[in-house]
Amino acid sequence: MIARVAVIIGVWILGLGVAQAQQSEVDSMITAPSRYLLLDRSLQFRITKAINSMYNFDFPTAERDYAVLALQYPDHPLPEFLVALGYWWRIEVDVTNERYDATFVKYLDRAIAKAKTMFDADETNKEAAFFLAAGYGFQSRLYSERRSWTKAAWSGRNALKYMDLSRGEEEFNPELLLGDALFNYFSEWIPENYPLLRPVMALFPKGNKQLGLQQLEQVANNAFYTRVEAQYFLFRLYASEEKEPFKALQISQYLNAKFPNNPYFHRSYARHLYAVGRFPESAQQSKEILSRIDEGMPGYESNSGRYASFFIAQYSERMGDVAEAKKYYLKTLSYGEESESQESGYYLHALLQLGKMANFENNKPLAKKYFKEVKKYAKRKHPAHQEAREFIKKNKL
Repeated sequence: MIARVAVIIGVWILGLGVAQAQQSEVDSMITAPSRYLLLDRSLQFRITKAINSMYNFDFPTAERDYAVLALQYPDHPLPEFLVALGYWWRIEVDVTNERYDATFVKYLDRAIAKAKTMFDADETNKEAAFFLAAGYGFQSRLYSERRSWTKAAWSGRNALKYMDLSRGEEEFNPELLLGDALFNYFSEWIPENYPLLRPVMALFPKGNKQLGLQQLEQVANNAFYTRVEAQYFLFRLYASEEKEPFKALQISQYLNAKFPNNPYFHRSYARHLYAVGRFPESAQQSKEILSRIDEGMPGYESNSGRYASFFIAQYSERMGDVAEAKKYYLKTLSYGEESESQESGYYLHALLQLGKMANFENNKPLAKKYFKEVKKYAKRKHPAHQEAREFIKKNKL
């Protein structure tokens, strides 16, 4: 629970940081049009091209553009910050894998150092404040994932230190709404789901989940910089919190079509197809995911393989092809062990199904082995643990 809340707060901090950055854009348009690099219209299009390459997991192309920016603006935090974003997306595919952590933090540290120099020279520089807030916010999010609570708290506190929140200016630009949207949603969601945090959240302005969703939709439809990030948050919220699987599917289908080589969007599309009962299409997408893993495409790894194998196994079982289902349930286990995800729902359910199949084939020792594995990896209150106990008792394994 603590880890999830910490990550949510980290995401919320990032949203507030984005809101402040884009509020600074509005302010600077009014007071000093040429002051901030982020307001350079020609640069916006170059950044968009590079960011689109990043979302499509074409990191070499994105980073070549970022390297040009670094040569042109050697003292500005933007190039290092964009490179760090690319490494965050590498991490996002499988947040349990720590191999990119050091590089991610290195580029954030560089961006923070340059932003701090800018801020020390001029404490009214809101662009510098944005990079400090967002840089520390991203660090807090990573440290929360790694359960490094002291580092997460320190980075989060620094992120908040550099944020001067502004709301109610959405008429200027839809980009401004992302931070407000995340704030509105999570400041209401957190106390609803974690009552112990209500005293903490009482220190902040009251949020509104429905307004937050509406604002996210507006950003997703109209924004220039933050469109994809808003769509990312939307499909996750619609799938897990709002119980709107068809809306989640619509967004993930669009993102998969626009960024067809992004493994996170690809597996999310397969997952949402499965969630709404479009099993043949989910299996088709899942086989493509497994093919890309075999080809070694960037970002396609065991975590995505676990998802994909499970969806194919489920479809095969529904179609009565027990041999094919067994094959892919075993693949689910293999990928789950490779990514050390034995406590995940797909891994546990694959064990349950393999145990039932073994019992049906009158292979009692094998069935017992699978159900014991469920009890080993699932917490006692987990539905899979309860089902395993009941099956063992009923079938006298």
